[in-house]
Amino acid sequence: MARVLAIDVMNHPIEAKRSLGGNIFEFEEFKIMLRTTFKAAAAPADPKGGSKKKAGGKKRAAKKDPGSSMLQGHASVKSLVRDMDELGYSHIVITATKMWSYRHHHKLILDYNVDDVGKLVAESKGRIIGAASYNPWRIEESLQDVEKGVREYGFKYVWFHPLSFGMAPNDRRFYPLYAKCNELDIAVGMQVGHSAEVLPSDVGRPMLVDDVAIDFPNLRINLSHTGWPWVDEWCSMLWRHPNVYGDISAYFPRSLDERQVRFMDSSRGRGKVLFGTNGLGLRKCIEQFRALPVKDETQQRVLRDNALEFLRIG
Repeated sequence: MARVLAIDVMNHPIEAKRSLGGNIFEFEEFKIMLRTTFKAAAAPADPKGGSKKKAGGKKRAAKKDPGSSMLQGHASVKSLVRDMDELGYSHIVITATKMWSYRHHHKLILDYNVDDVGKLVAESKGRIIGAASYNPWRIEESLQDVEKGVREYGFKYVWFHPLSFGMAPNDRRFYPLYAKCNELDIAVGMQVGHSAEVLPSDVGRPMLVDDVAIDFPNLRINLSHTGWPWVDEWCSMLWRHPNVYGDISAYFPRSLDERQVRFMDSSRGRGKVLFGTNGLGLRKCIEQFRALPVKDETQQRVLRDNALEFLRIG
């Protein structure tokens, strides 16, 4: 099978320009994440496993492949596009991510803006697809940002993080966003499942999107980040609702739940699953996905065709 050009539907501004990232690890949520859920993924190791050592037994960090390190990103859009060409990506979605500190800081700890993402879109000459985000504490301001992203920069998507606000996706404060996306005919996505950071989990149950999918039957919805540990609910939502998709970002493909892989490789799920990295490394994620024991038609649908339909591009 010829190599399928992939579309990464879930990534952040630091993937395209590292200088936009700041120091997210000053915040307690991310410090805890590195000690727990991302402990193994964040540890540097050489390709054969284990830490490399200098003469005399001192450890040194392994040399990192371009685009392969978790949350490392790229120095510039130019270097990102170069890696996309090498690794086989046609497009990457970059979202102006907003994330609230529910327990520790009580403020936005990720707060990208649509203007910065719009500049990345323009610089990439269309290889980056822009996405807005949403802050339910600032509804009118957020809706203005969504409109600006679409009208001025050609954004095709909104991705938001309900768990960090401690709200379920069917909370009334998100309904203005769904109505705006419906009006603009763009897709919307949100994290479901638990969060890598220590945040309320029960509001992340995939089945809580039932109300939204029923109330907005023409709104294309992405249940992002696999829905784990409620994998069966995630699969059910994708199977039952014509307008609901789900991405596998934030998990390395080889660590996906076997139920999810079976669903993705079946006629029930093949046309509904989207590929994404969430900044875990373009190289590692694409190589692991291509190594999965799934049919060629599944590779084609999940890596590319489903995203073309979901985002209405190409």
